[in-house]
Amino acid sequence: MKDTTAESIKREEAPASLPVTKVEGKEIPWDPSQLRKIQEHPCFSKKACHFFGRMHLPVAPKCNIQCNYCIRKFDCVNESRPGVTSKVLTPQEALERVREVLKKVHYIKVVAVAGPGEPLFNEETFETFRLVNDEFPHQLRCISTNGLLLPDRIMDIEELGISTITVTLNALDPVIGKEIYSSVNYRGKIYKGEEGAEILLKNQLEGIREAVKRKIMVKVNTVLIPTVNDEYIVEIARKIGEMGVYMHNIIPLIPQYKFAQISPPTPKEKREMQEKCREYMMQMIHCRQCRADAIGKLGKDIQYL
Repeated sequence: MKDTTAESIKREEAPASLPVTKVEGKEIPWDPSQLRKIQEHPCFSKKACHFFGRMHLPVAPKCNIQCNYCIRKFDCVNESRPGVTSKVLTPQEALERVREVLKKVHYIKVVAVAGPGEPLFNEETFETFRLVNDEFPHQLRCISTNGLLLPDRIMDIEELGISTITVTLNALDPVIGKEIYSSVNYRGKIYKGEEGAEILLKNQLEGIREAVKRKIMVKVNTVLIPTVNDEYIVEIARKIGEMGVYMHNIIPLIPQYKFAQISPPTPKEKREMQEKCREYMMQMIHCRQCRADAIGKLGKDIQYL
């Protein structure tokens, strides 16, 4: 019998033995069922990105932090970068989009919420996943987050069967973090400077630990910002490697907002940083910095208006 694409990928990517990570002094093997799931996730598997697609549902407009590299526009269909969508959908509209896309595009395996704001700061994210889960329980579910509310919402994430999480972690030191974040809105109070960066970092690390304990696969995104955090990214890789994170994705800065005058890293500089970090973490090398409403295979998005 001829092998299916999924079976072929599983054979090629399956580790000889399950990796083990230590969490709070306890050894926790990675869940083989989760490892099988990521073999159909184009962001978590370089091979899968050639065969399978994802769809981002732009249902989360509000954000609870202000990054100095982020300007979110909802109406620019020609831009391809995080935080951009042609329209913010209601949960019911998102469900209808899933229905229509899956009728026509059969290689979509992952339904995700990645913005355009912070998914965990918008109740519409959770309502959308509930609706999609009820009708399409076999679709993989994924979420991207800045991590501020990850400890608060980890039980909801687990209950909804979200199997993969991407957390953006740009600094381990609040002194560096205060240069990256203008403000942090946590539980209704605005924090700035080192205080805000410290709250964000604490919650990011706690949320990652809680996700790994629940055998949710975690990918960490780090924006490479020359002159700001470039000398500290290897330390991030070392730290998240110790925590049991599955993959590290180093993203080159897109110069805008307060960082508009910073020259972005060259492709060579990005590759050199990935090589340094590879000692501690598997590196994602096929990221396309997707829009919040992206649909299709990575780098081969289809238009849906």
